[in-house]
Amino acid sequence: MQWPSSADEARMRLAAALAAVGRGDQAALRQVYDLTAAKLFGICLRICGERASAEDVLQTVYIKVWERAGQFDATRASPITWLATIARNGAIDWRRSVAGRAARDSLPEQAAFAVADEAPRADQSLVAAEEGEQLHRCLDELEARTRACIRSAFFDGSTYAELAEREKVPLGTMKSWIRRGLMRLKDCLGDG
Repeated sequence: MQWPSSADEARMRLAAALAAVGRGDQAALRQVYDLTAAKLFGICLRICGERASAEDVLQTVYIKVWERAGQFDATRASPITWLATIARNGAIDWRRSVAGRAARDSLPEQAAFAVADEAPRADQSLVAAEEGEQLHRCLDELEARTRACIRSAFFDGSTYAELAEREKVPLGTMKSWIRRGLMRLKDCLGDG
């Protein structure tokens, strides 16, 4: 019999706390907050870029958790992924609303004619497309497990620790897999 890891226990404890929040348990919400506030604040701060705004967004995140915890389904997502998605979406919504207000408040309509077109030129787009195709060809040459870990780390934002847990390998092993995979990618891209 395999004993659950501390990460499995933490996931189960968080899922149970979310279920209790869904039933209106305020003490469970405090437990969810204590278990996740640091990680969710980091997500909000990274996206918002300023501490006060990140704190405001984090507050709205826990209000949404209180309102939506009954909808959490542990069979569809891990509890931290579900919470991180709420935090990320809340911070992005905040960022969009600030950008929209700044655009409305800062310049008259005539100023739009003076704005340079930031879109890449056609030749730059073609080069970027070719480089993207080369990257995908090189990724496809990697071992499936290494390729999946690199994609998760760099395209989905998974941490090395999360990947190590998912693959059930030590953190150092995961770092070695990704480092070796990145070196093979670099060699492949250099040849292309």
